[in-house]
Amino acid sequence: MRLRAEMPELNGATEWLNGEVKKADLIGERPTLIHFWSVSCGLCKEAMPNVNEFRDEYKEELNVIAVHMPRSEDDLDIEKVKEVAAEHDITQPIFVDSKHALTDAFENQYVPAYYVFDKSGVLRHFQAGGSGMKMLTKRVNRVLSENKKDEE
Repeated sequence: MRLRAEMPELNGATEWLNGEVKKADLIGERPTLIHFWSVSCGLCKEAMPNVNEFRDEYKEELNVIAVHMPRSEDDLDIEKVKEVAAEHDITQPIFVDSKHALTDAFENQYVPAYYVFDKSGVLRHFQAGGSGMKMLTKRVNRVLSENKKDEE
C-alpha cells in the first residue's frame, strides 16, 4: 500500500473481537492507527505495551484498530487469539483476518506493521518491525497536530 492511498474498507473479517468497526466510523473526526499482529509473532508481543500506551494516551484523538494476521495454521485458533489478546491487554477492536482479506487489501506482508491514516482516511505513514516506536510516535503526532490545525 502506497503513501497517500485511501484506507481500504474493513471487509472480510472472520470475526471481530472487542466490537466491530467500519471504515465510515473511522473517517472524518480523527486519525487512525491500524496495526497488524499475530499470536505467533514474538516482536508483536514485545511491541504491544507500546501500542497500548499509544491507544491509552491518545484515546481522545486517535482511533486504534488491531488486525490479527495469521502466519500459520496454528494462528487460526480463535481461542488462542482471544487468549493472547487478553494476556496483552488488546482492548481495541480486533479484525480477525483468517482469510487474509484485509491483509491482501493492505498488501501487507509484515507483523508487526503499523499504518497511520489521517482523518480523511489517507495513508500518511507505514512502518514494519518491532522497533522504531519513536518514529511512529513522531508520525502520529504530526498527523494529530495537522488534525488540530484543521479544527482551529
